[in-house]
Amino acid sequence: MCGIAGILSPHAGCVAQDLLRRMTDTLHHRGPDDSDLWLDEAAGLGLGHRRLSILDLSPLGRQPMHSASGRFVICFNGEVFNFARLRAELEPLGHAFRGGSDTEVLLAAIEEWGLESAVKRFVGMFAFALWDRQERVLSLVRDRVGIKPLYYGFTQGKGGRDFVFGSELKALRAHPDFCADIDREALTLYFRHNYIPAPFSIHTGAKKLPAGHILTLAPGRQPALSAYWSAEEVYAKGAASPFCGGETEALDRLEALLKDAVGLRMLADVPLGAFLSGGVDSSLVVALMQAQSSRPVKTFSIGFAEAAFNEAPHARAVAAHLGCEHTELLLSERDLLDIVPLVPRFWDEPFADSSQIPTYAVCKLARQHVTVALSGDGGDELFFGYDRYFYARRWWLLLCRAPLPARRLAAGLASLGPERLTRRLGTFGQRLLWRLDALGITDFPAFYKRLVSHHPRPWEMVRKAGPEARTAIDLVPGAADQYRAMSLWDVLTYLPDDILTKVDRASMAVSLEARVPLLDHRVVEFAASLPTNLKVRDGGGKHLLKQLLYRHVPRDIVDRPKMGFGVPIDKWLRNELRPWCEDLLQHETLERQGHLDAGAVTRMWRDYLAGKGSWSYHLWDVLMFQSWLAQQEAQ
Repeated sequence: MCGIAGILSPHAGCVAQDLLRRMTDTLHHRGPDDSDLWLDEAAGLGLGHRRLSILDLSPLGRQPMHSASGRFVICFNGEVFNFARLRAELEPLGHAFRGGSDTEVLLAAIEEWGLESAVKRFVGMFAFALWDRQERVLSLVRDRVGIKPLYYGFTQGKGGRDFVFGSELKALRAHPDFCADIDREALTLYFRHNYIPAPFSIHTGAKKLPAGHILTLAPGRQPALSAYWSAEEVYAKGAASPFCGGETEALDRLEALLKDAVGLRMLADVPLGAFLSGGVDSSLVVALMQAQSSRPVKTFSIGFAEAAFNEAPHARAVAAHLGCEHTELLLSERDLLDIVPLVPRFWDEPFADSSQIPTYAVCKLARQHVTVALSGDGGDELFFGYDRYFYARRWWLLLCRAPLPARRLAAGLASLGPERLTRRLGTFGQRLLWRLDALGITDFPAFYKRLVSHHPRPWEMVRKAGPEARTAIDLVPGAADQYRAMSLWDVLTYLPDDILTKVDRASMAVSLEARVPLLDHRVVEFAASLPTNLKVRDGGGKHLLKQLLYRHVPRDIVDRPKMGFGVPIDKWLRNELRPWCEDLLQHETLERQGHLDAGAVTRMWRDYLAGKGSWSYHLWDVLMFQSWLAQQEAQ
């Protein structure tokens, strides 16, 4: 795992080495072991790399790396896990290898098969920049589901527009001509989702490269964006040609795929372990690791003093049954609170999923013992594990029974005085408003969007907000099977832009590589082909995953209600964090900054303290933005 950065200038010889080094060094945490730069001055190109050494710890794994012919130069973040198999294919074709890194094999594959054909063969997580010295073409590539991040944009200097890119926004902000203005479209989306979905970033001068895409910059042409893999197409193909076998056959096939996916991700030249919550997904990953390991797998979990948030005993029971070397850390509330000021620095743009706090804590714990950790992320999206899938469908079916004119009439009541309703009736009024507001919705995609929205009218929070930008849930048609539709929308947005962003930033903040075997694209494609009745059973999801887990762990150890990875935000804002909140939410400061509606924020904070509405998570969104903004202003 590494950090990458680069500049492509319109003028030959205009890439300053010291500027490129500053950009690259902002990513030191992503790659503390080594760094290097490479410049093609005639082309105005500079590539920078920070290395976290995982495979081939020798200088032969150093980047930026040249292909054997010298035609291609790459700076690469991530891992291609099937590189040994690709190497076995390439050697008979005349390719020789000096070292043992996956990067060298990746370059040979590109030389042999071309960029897009090679990428389609990769099993991995990656974001990389490839320079073709012969054609003078720069290509940026991101993995299929968006595990690894990549930002890009054009600067606005007087001497011309540099194209800049990097693993995190802080690398782009190091360029003196980067436009760091706040993108109000992105900010509105942030208040709806509590994260900023691709391709947007918080800055007008940068975008996120979408998952499964290649961006190509060629001389004399506009940048071209193309998809080499599409979750939408995978889901459509899975629906058109579903898996036709029985449950036992599906279990055998899934176990073979997951065993291979886990086994490939256990390859490392540094200590390796796994996160273990004791839930279905992480327990299954650890079970398949232990089944392929000759020594106890190192597992890590954190516990909390508050029983409602504490999963540690469940993780301990699973680890004991599997014979793992388990490390558990009981965190005090003070330990968690101490992480809050670090959030804007590590997440680098506004991000308000509060589980980022315990995620960072467990990453920090694991890094004290290992350099690589496997996680169970992805199971909920692929196998319908979220409770919201079930109550969304249930509420929608109930809603559709009511006549539409009556629903619209009731929905109109929500627009008569929403603030008065919530202020007078408190939390009950807030819940009533949600239900009234949803009554007028006429299609399921809009209903699901409303359900997963933090703020139903986010433009009310942002000053000078224009029309809200559309995202995948608006653009991708819902499938006839509503479970599949919700799963696809989450794979396109919530998974890469919330869950995987959270894990990437938390792990990279402590220089830990996190690997996600459930998101091996072969597993994703197989899951998309499974009929819903193999995922949904007895009113709950993940049926097939659970049955597979029961082959390795007794049912009574892992059968329990889903807990999540939450923290007591409501308690904190009213007590321990109140001074911090009041400092960030000063009306005068909000007015001076000019990004948020200061009156709306002030009323929300006042009503919250008075018990007139359950605004804790809405306020957390505001506070995470304000905290991030304060850090930017201080730099």
